Amino acid sequence: MLPELVAAGELLGHISAAAAAETGIPEGLPLIACGSDKACEVLGTGCLDSNTGSLSYGTTATFNITSDQYLEAIPFHPAYPGVIPDSFNVEIMVPRGYWMVSWFKQEFGLQEQAAAEQQGVSAETLFDDLLRRVPAGSMGLTLQPYWGAGADNEGSEAKGAIIGFGDVHTRAHLYRAIIEGLTYALRAGKERVEKHSKQPITRLMVSGGGSQSDQIMQITADIFGMTVERPHTYETSALGAAIAAAVGCGVYPDFASASAAMTHTGGRFEPIAANQQIYDQLYSQVYRKMYKQLKPSYRAIRAITGYPA
Repeated sequence: MLPELVAAGELLGHISAAAAAETGIPEGLPLIACGSDKACEVLGTGCLDSNTGSLSYGTTATFNITSDQYLEAIPFHPAYPGVIPDSFNVEIMVPRGYWMVSWFKQEFGLQEQAAAEQQGVSAETLFDDLLRRVPAGSMGLTLQPYWGAGADNEGSEAKGAIIGFGDVHTRAHLYRAIIEGLTYALRAGKERVEKHSKQPITRLMVSGGGSQSDQIMQITADIFGMTVERPHTYETSALGAAIAAAVGCGVYPDFASASAAMTHTGGRFEPIAANQQIYDQLYSQVYRKMYKQLKPSYRAIRAITGYPA
């Protein structure tokens, strides 16, 4: 009962007359095998090797590389098959990643929601003003972004935490701390991937909804301490599928040439030295120590309340 499997970029068949009548898709159009949504997203960013990182600010935030060897960055967490045949995507995941922006909008963003409705724009576009109001490091407000569960490199008992509150802090500080906390978690993922792959990440591509914000892109460059780029489109999953189709139809002879022709940089952000210095200190001296120090409390919360289940 199972279909015959073919590699991504290979022909599955052609659109039949019956399918054309039902869908409006032209009869005889080639149907090309593709990859998963995340694998297509990684390909669509131009991440073809172990030295290029693909960071996604999606509902689930992720960090990926493409490897020609099977690699588990976390024991017993298998690498996913890439779109390119015989390749693997090594992934670190932060559940509830960019969803936290939606959480902030619902719980604290009534002002932006009202203004956005009047202006006919999305509330998220107005949050950039909150980021501009607050200096790098959010005056010490540091967030561990485990609202749903721990990141792949932390335990399942982990929960969200915010430390460092003082009377200077506002909801603008909280929003910036959310973005910084997500980026800290992804930086930790990058370092873990580098350690296991024994390959340095020399290029970082950023996609997903969050990549549309210049402020978030700059924070990413500052926290990672390296140049970050975003593709010309944030819809990189669709672009990756199009690359597979182009290879399958013979428009390009292979994935490397198709990617070179169909992907290009839409923006580049350099780290600001002063911000990078602040973030390096907060990351190493505060953020990286939070999980270990709070782990007993997380376990007590689970034992006492049963949450998270």
